[in-house]
Amino acid sequence: MDRIAIIGGAQLNGTIPVSGAKNSAIKLMAASLLTDEPLRLTNMPRLADTRFLGKLLMRLGVQVTESDGPDGQQTLLHAPEITSGFAPYDLVRQMRASFNVLGPLVARSGQAKVSLPGGCTIGARPVDLHLQAIEALGAKIDLHEGYVYAQAPRGLKGAEIRFPFVSVGATEHAMLAAVLADGVSVIHNAACEPELVDLQECLNAMGAKVEGAGTPTVTITGVPRLHGATHAVIPDRIEMGTYAVAAAMAGGEVRLSNARPGLIDALLDKLKEAGASVEETADGCIIRRNGQRLSAVDIETAPFPGFATDLQAQFMALMTTAKGESRIRETIFENRFMHAPELMRLGADISVSGGEARVRGVDQLEGAEVMATDLRASVSLVIAGLVARGETTVSRIYHLDRGFERLEEKLGACGAQVRRIKGDGEAEL
Repeated sequence: MDRIAIIGGAQLNGTIPVSGAKNSAIKLMAASLLTDEPLRLTNMPRLADTRFLGKLLMRLGVQVTESDGPDGQQTLLHAPEITSGFAPYDLVRQMRASFNVLGPLVARSGQAKVSLPGGCTIGARPVDLHLQAIEALGAKIDLHEGYVYAQAPRGLKGAEIRFPFVSVGATEHAMLAAVLADGVSVIHNAACEPELVDLQECLNAMGAKVEGAGTPTVTITGVPRLHGATHAVIPDRIEMGTYAVAAAMAGGEVRLSNARPGLIDALLDKLKEAGASVEETADGCIIRRNGQRLSAVDIETAPFPGFATDLQAQFMALMTTAKGESRIRETIFENRFMHAPELMRLGADISVSGGEARVRGVDQLEGAEVMATDLRASVSLVIAGLVARGETTVSRIYHLDRGFERLEEKLGACGAQVRRIKGDGEAEL
């Protein structure tokens, strides 16, 4: 199993291009099930998660072709017909978001059998809201032996969908299903994340009639069919925020290109409050820290435009060497402090009580062997390793490969001493 090794102490100086957003790309790929014409997605990340979903889509009848085009990395998806409505557990369990093929399958072909995604290490993430939305649109839902059987032989019907609490995945799933429903659907208490706006823009480019994404109310007027389109995936705000934190942690000057800093204002405000410099540019931003020690600041995770839960672990790593004590409140997932004990192996002073962690900054972290517990936790350990004395080795980095493209290459180009150790012990520089 691969590991990543980091020798701490080097400042970061250079440019890091931000890849396309993983959380958007996988939902846009699912949209290819809605049409018999090709969907071309540009600015596509090459990640374990996109490969997992591509494998599932091919099983369902989608032709998936990756290439380098004039607009960079692209993926062409073409489903002239749905050859199977069955999404098995061995594929769905590898990535929860693959459950979102259910709605498009039912919308286009009238039936689907999709495995429930199973558990998640960062807490309970039930799909009941997803099923309630599909059911509201007229599908008959049955659960049997770990599978969802959904049928709508006469097609889906427009409906009022009211979520009791905000759910990004359920909002996206409802949008994907409702675009081919007969009539008007209104989603109330919809999530407002930028990835929903990206999905709306892609669906509308395919001929859908969706409006309101990015607000709590999304209205979809169903159309009989969708056509092919070309769409550029939005830049990954979590990757952008991760490298912004890494630059603030290690010091130096890093330019983030192909980025939209307005998507992570909550993080950038906290970086400035801590003492880092943030300068917006035409295609991103520049993060600087001149070596002066950062100050501890408090954060509380919240739905967009608040502080993203997917940046909480990275910010905790940053606070481990900040001057003073910071409080970090996690309000989205109930089990998302599993990285704290691993940071403590590096010498961090962290105490966790319920949904709050207190981080008391130390003068120096020490390199050690640590283990990734989930996607964002894995990169928080890499960030801490950038300043830890000696060598830090992070194992179980298959988590990291799900969401960060060419991480060693991007950090290494800015001066970080980071390498991948292949499973057979051979280092890959």
